[in-house]
Formats: sequence, structure tokens, C-alpha cells
Amino acid sequence: MLHIPISRWGEPYKSLDIDKVVHFETGEVLAEVSRANGGLVERDMRYAQRARDVLREIPIKELLQMVKKAADLYTSATLPLGNGEQTPEQFVRMQSATTGLPEHMCRFNMTKNHFVLNEMDKILDALTRGLDLTVLTKGYGVESRGVPISYQAQSPVLGLVLPSNSPGVHTLWLPIIPMQIGLVLKPGPQEPWTPYRMANAFIQAGIPKQAIAIYPGLGDVGAAVLQHCPRSLIFGGAATVEQYRGNPRVQAHGPGFSKILIGDDKVDQWDKYLDLMVDSVLVNSGRGCINCSGIWVSRHARKIAEALAERMGPIMPLPPDDPKAALAAFTVKGQADAINTEIDHDVKQPGVHDMTAKFGPRLVKKERCDYLRPTVILCDSPEPAIARKEYMFPFVTVVQCPQEKMIEKIGPTLVCTAITEDPKFQRALLDAVHIDRLNIGAIPTIKLNWLQPHEGNIVDFLFRARAFQFDGMLKA
Repeated sequence: MLHIPISRWGEPYKSLDIDKVVHFETGEVLAEVSRANGGLVERDMRYAQRARDVLREIPIKELLQMVKKAADLYTSATLPLGNGEQTPEQFVRMQSATTGLPEHMCRFNMTKNHFVLNEMDKILDALTRGLDLTVLTKGYGVESRGVPISYQAQSPVLGLVLPSNSPGVHTLWLPIIPMQIGLVLKPGPQEPWTPYRMANAFIQAGIPKQAIAIYPGLGDVGAAVLQHCPRSLIFGGAATVEQYRGNPRVQAHGPGFSKILIGDDKVDQWDKYLDLMVDSVLVNSGRGCINCSGIWVSRHARKIAEALAERMGPIMPLPPDDPKAALAAFTVKGQADAINTEIDHDVKQPGVHDMTAKFGPRLVKKERCDYLRPTVILCDSPEPAIARKEYMFPFVTVVQCPQEKMIEKIGPTLVCTAITEDPKFQRALLDAVHIDRLNIGAIPTIKLNWLQPHEGNIVDFLFRARAFQFDGMLKA
């Protein structure tokens, strides 16, 4: 039996408490994972500064080369895993078998992670706005204008409380090691595979094992990571985001509520953008915060909703190894039932229409997992609550709303694709502070530019720019 131990700064530790990771369809036990506890995290944080110290002994340029090597190892090599080994194809099958994500989507996410690692020098240059990266090592330097600058690390490590639903979120923490900041990872219960494989790829590429700690476990482990790491990222629902709002130590990533807005000047040609809309909703089984959950138009809402329903409504669950599989399974018992019940309640409200109902039941129950089929909801106005909801499957509302009221009504939006050439509307979109990523033009919400921050600049989160002056006395 494959056993995956806790990794205490690179040292394996087998716990008396064991969790089993099982295949979502068959119930087969794929691995046993040692369970950490909050007290263990607290004790090990005594060595957090060492993680940064060992990384600062390696120039950032060398770390970037190691990261590029790790990219190839991650996608192509047989790597250690607990008391065994894992090939890339075994990684894909195991990740799919525990998260419910189809195998071809797991391979796509591997390719995405490889791209980010391989382009890390360009990504860091963009995120730091061209900063001389030695400033992150020394803590000070001189700008091209001759002005002294100082960047102070706010934590020797970054804590991460990771989810199980989508492997795509791992791209957010890949730049941390090259910035000479250690990693404290709490994997999602169904997705230990990426943190361990990536950590082993880093170590095989030459990155010191003392820079990375991995603590599988329950909620107390996540709480301990957030409490004892001066800077942390957490992924969760809207309640999680609200809980940590305003907390400078925690960057919370939750639902994106990403949207497509079609302006009055383009909405009569809506059919030209149908493929873009479908891809934005459907890719990666709708599990990403950058997937579109709302399409807002001033007219033709019913026609658009009908067209989307015709394209996505017939989609049925397929086996995870089928290259045409478009839907991910819900592997947590009761989760799909709860979502389905909530949607059924909302579609009974006035002005709300389920456009995919004619294609059969939304909820498809299997022996050990469930599926939710694509759902397109038409809202006659922005007023129904469902107009601003998001779920972890291909779900989208088509909302009819006058253009002049759209920006006010859409609410917080991670990605907004605005298809318009109206300069007044464009200016209002540029000024909207509740839109994080803005695409002007026919750009899918799922298309990211890796040279730009995803949601908040991780460099600004980890480093503080401060006033700094020095004379000939500086020797550090």
C-alpha cells in the first residue's frame, strides 16, 4: 500500500493517524496519508526562518533555472512519492480518481503548471514591475534613477490551505520558492497529489528540502497554518472570503462571480460570440473562479439562453478516462444534492427560467458520486438572487439588464469580459473598483495573461516597499 507521510521540512514523518484516499467511482483505496495536527504545525514553525535562510543562500537566477528543471521533472519524470514512486500517467489517473476531474483536464492542468514554471523569470519580472530581483534577497538596492529602495519580506514562509476541487489553483503558489520564501502546504483531502509531486520535482531539481513542509490533515491543520504563518493563502466559499476580509495576514480566494457583458453596440451580433460564451462556462467543468457564471445583456437574453442551453444542455457524464468527458464528479457526499436543491428553489421565483430543464434531470446520481449537468438560467431582470450566484459546475445565468445599470448591478467580479466599443461604457468599466480583471473585447474569461496578477499581486502581499536611505556605513 502506498503511504504518503507528513513532510516536516523535507523529513518524512509517519503518523499514527491515517486517512485513506479512495477512488471516487470504485471505492478502491489508492493511498494512505499520514494525518498531521495543529500542534505539529505549531512546533515545526520554529524552523520557518531556516526555510528562507537556505533559499537566500542560492541566487534567484539559479533558483529560476532550478524551477525550469522542476517543470520538466513534474511533467515527464518518475518521482518519489512516500514509500513508492509515481509516473506522470499515474499522477493523472490518481488525481482524476480522487477529485472527479476527467483525466484530460488533469493533463491540461499539468501543462499549465509546466508553462508557469518554465516562464517564471518573465512572470517575476512582470509581477515585480522590472525590479532587480537581488533586492528581494538583500532587502535593499538602488533604482535606475539612483534612488535607494527597500523591499522587506513580511514572512519567511507562505502558508497555503489548498482545495480539492481544481488542480488549477496551484499556479498561484509556484512563484514563491524563486522569491526565496518557504512553503507550508496543507493539501486538500482529495488532492494531495500536486503538492507532493511539485515538492519532489523542486527537490530533485536542487531546491533545498528544508524550504518546503507539507501537512495533510483536517480543519485544525488549516487553522494552525493560518495562525502561525505571518502570510497565508486560503481557498474556500464566500463565507471564507468574508471571514478573512480585511485581515492583512491572509489572502482569501473564493468564488469569482466572473461575467461577460455584451454592450448595446454589439448585442445584436451575439451569435458571433456564442463559442466564447460556451468555452467560458464549460472549460475545466466550470470549476474555476475564472469560469463565467453570468452573461449580462440589455436585449436578446432569451435567445442567448436558448442557444447556450442547446449547446450545453445535452451534455451527459462520461467516464473520467474518456477524452470527450466534459463534467467532473462531485466526490463529497451530499454536495451535489445541496446545490441541486438550492437551484430548484431559486428557479421557482418570479422572472427565473431553467432553460436546460427540457434536456433531463440536472442531478445524476451514481453509486459513490454524483454529477450536475450544465445549467442555463434566464433571469428577466437583475433582481432574483440567483442572478449573482456561482456553483462548482457549468452553471450560468443570462441576465437581462439595461446597459446603464449593469456595472452597478453585477456585484463583485473577478473577471469581466466586456464586449463593446462604446467609449463611455469602456470608461465606466475601467473605473469600476469591484472588477478585478477586465477584458475589453472578445476574450474568454478563462484566458489568463500569466504576466499579470491573478487576484492581488503576490509580491505586494509578501514584500513591503518602505522608505530607505543609506550612506557609506551600510555593510549588509
